[in-house]
This record gives sequence, C-alpha cells and structure tokens, in this order.
Amino acid sequence: MANRPLRLDRVFQTHGEALFFVTFNTHRRAAILACEAVHARFVAFARESEGRNIAVGRYVIMPDHVHLFVQGGAGFVLSGWIRMLKRSLSQAIAAGPPHWQEGFFDHLVRHDESYARKWDYVRDNPRRAKLVREEEEWRYQGEVVVIDRA
Repeated sequence: MANRPLRLDRVFQTHGEALFFVTFNTHRRAAILACEAVHARFVAFARESEGRNIAVGRYVIMPDHVHLFVQGGAGFVLSGWIRMLKRSLSQAIAAGPPHWQEGFFDHLVRHDESYARKWDYVRDNPRRAKLVREEEEWRYQGEVVVIDRA
C-alpha cells in the first residue's frame, strides 16, 4: 500500500516485540474458509512459524475472513508473513482462485487491555453472524501460542 505510514521500529527495539491484530478477507467476501481443511492448514502454518520466532495467539476463521493476533521477533515483516499465510491457506481451499482480497487490515496492540478487549469482540463474531448460539461452539477458532502481554 503506497500511502501507508511507516512502522515505529525504534519503539520496539527497546520495548519488546510488536503484537498485531490482523484481519484479511476473501475475494468478494466468498464464504470459503470455514472448513476443517483450512483450519488445519492455518494451525499447521502457525506452528511452523514458531520456528521463525513468530507467535500466533488467538484467532477466529470466519467463512469470508480471518482475525488473528501475531507477534514476531526482530526482522519480522508482517506483510510478507501474511502473503505466505494466504498462499498456504489457498492450498486448502476447494474453490478456484482468486481467493483473497488485496491487502489486509492490521492494528498495533499497545497493551494487555487492548488485546483482551479486541479478543472479546473477535471471539463473538460467529455468534453475531448467527453461525452459532454461543461463541465456544465455533469450531474454527483457537489459540496457537499463549500471548500474555502486548
């Protein structure tokens, strides 16, 4: 995205790793993500990322979009990681391409309260969308790595 502001790299050199809240959508909001194959591929990709000092915390995979929290070590490039995640998930999607809306939304989570507040909103998505009665019933959510601080 050409007119996007630069990240505040210096802040995180002295105050720890950045925690991002990320959302990305399918192309034309196609309902192609809420299935076991995509969920399994997401979890596998997240676990593989741990070897590169990238932690995926809580997440919810909705039919047409994904919400997740991710934290990376030094040298972590969020846009590159999201590109690889989308490519990996595409391998598990039954429908033909294109699969993804261009780009993604990210928000830098600045403190623990913000993380908890955002998670409360995200985990309730399936219930608000009337996909389940209670958010715990939604099968395509979880937490890969416990991130207890922002």
